Amino acid sequence: MEYSQLILVPQLSSVPGHQALAGRMLRWLAQRQVVEALPSTCGLRGNRMAYVIGPGARQVVEHPDRLPFGQPVSGLELVDKRCIYTPTRNFLHEAGCPECRQEIGEPLFESLEEWWPGTTDNFTCPECGFEDDINGFLFLQPCGFSNLGFIFNGWGDTRFTEGFLDAFGERLGFAVRQVWTHAEGPAPR
Repeated sequence: MEYSQLILVPQLSSVPGHQALAGRMLRWLAQRQVVEALPSTCGLRGNRMAYVIGPGARQVVEHPDRLPFGQPVSGLELVDKRCIYTPTRNFLHEAGCPECRQEIGEPLFESLEEWWPGTTDNFTCPECGFEDDINGFLFLQPCGFSNLGFIFNGWGDTRFTEGFLDAFGERLGFAVRQVWTHAEGPAPR
C-alpha cells in the first residue's frame, strides 16, 4: 500500500546537536498536540514506531479535512541520520545555481555520492564556481538534504500553514522546506 508523506527538512546538511534537537522539537509538537507524546505503531519504517497525529494538527495545516485521523499510518517519524528527501513521483532532477542562474541538476545530483557519506556538505557550481551547502541551491521541486528530518506519514495531501512553518523553523533554529513524497508501507489491518 502506498502512503503520502509530508516531510520537514532543515535547510542545512549537518545540523549541530541534531539528535537532541529532534527530541526538543518532538516535545514542542506534543505540547501543541500536533502529535502525541508517546510512540505507537503508526509509522512506516523499521518497527513502525512513530508519534500518532494529535487534535492540534488541524490548526497547523491548510486542509485539515485531508489529515489521516483514524488511519493505521498517521505518525511522525524522526530521522536522525543523513538522508536525501526528494519527491518520488515525476522527480525532474533539476537544480540551478543561485549565483549564475544556470541549470546544474545533473552534476549536483551526481555529487550526492560524496554528500551522502558526509565527505562534504557543499556543492560547487560547475558553471561559475559558487560554493554553498547543497541546500542553498535552487530546486524546481522541493527537496532537502540533511541529517535531520521530520516525516509526517499520511499527511501528504495537505500543506503546513506559513505561520506554522515559520514557528517550526524559529523553534528549530533553521529554515525548513516542505517535501511531498510517497512511500510503500503495510496494508491496512
